[in-house]
Amino acid sequence: MITDPRVSLFRSVPAILGEGAVWHPQRESLFWIDILGRKIFEAAAHSGATFSRPVGQLIGALVPTARGDLLVALQDGIHRFDLASFQTTPFACPAGHDATVVRFNDAKCDPRGRLWAGTMALDESPKQGALYRFTSDGGSQRMREHVTVSNGLAWSPDHRTLYYIDSPTRTVQAFDYDLETGDLSRPRVAIDTSTVAGFPDGCTIDVEGNLWIAHWGGFGVTRWDPVRARLLDTLRIPAGQVTTCTFGGPRLETLFITTAACKLTEAERTAQPEAGFVFAAHVGARGFPTDVFAG
Repeated sequence: MITDPRVSLFRSVPAILGEGAVWHPQRESLFWIDILGRKIFEAAAHSGATFSRPVGQLIGALVPTARGDLLVALQDGIHRFDLASFQTTPFACPAGHDATVVRFNDAKCDPRGRLWAGTMALDESPKQGALYRFTSDGGSQRMREHVTVSNGLAWSPDHRTLYYIDSPTRTVQAFDYDLETGDLSRPRVAIDTSTVAGFPDGCTIDVEGNLWIAHWGGFGVTRWDPVRARLLDTLRIPAGQVTTCTFGGPRLETLFITTAACKLTEAERTAQPEAGFVFAAHVGARGFPTDVFAG
């Protein structure tokens, strides 16, 4: 299988549905999750060690917090995860959230420390999900409705634009963003990815304002100029189900990429022995420090 020479294997730790790559700014380590395996992983970039911590539910995302623990988006809501005891404590759940129908998926914090987290139907049926905004006291507000698979979130370097992915639309939406209030306005399509294989999944932004997008079913990560809707670069990954990407490492110059092994046929699994592993790429770009939850 053809792989980009800039891409190397970072961790050969199997995940059924690897997702949620986050560089932890205080611990200087990479976190990611296995949604279906109900696990949190942590690996220091300078060490070969990887730690696995179980959670009791499907987990969609995690974010670091200002107080030193994690917020984790579990099936039934947002929980705190203590990194010493590995215990979870309920923190917030939006009104109307039905964990028998939907689960939380991708999530990120904005530059003011508010959490943005989306949901999707357990059976992936259309328009059952939503996008929520959570404040430091656990208050929540539904910001978008009728979402199918709530995925990538990223803010422009000037924090005036939010980029957001609902995967089946194969587009990246853009919104004018009010940093002080967290309000959205002027929704529009910034990027149409229909000319690229697969579906857009997780994303991250570099210091030049370019958007990096993982493509589920596309064997790759793409780099776009979201202002001009122009494709700039493509990384080939030796696994088809590419799920998230994030910049990390001491200088935030390594692009870490998660993948999944689920939904592959036996023949596809044989052809993709590294599916579910984590990759690292050196792409000549640098990211921003991870925004942490203010609470």
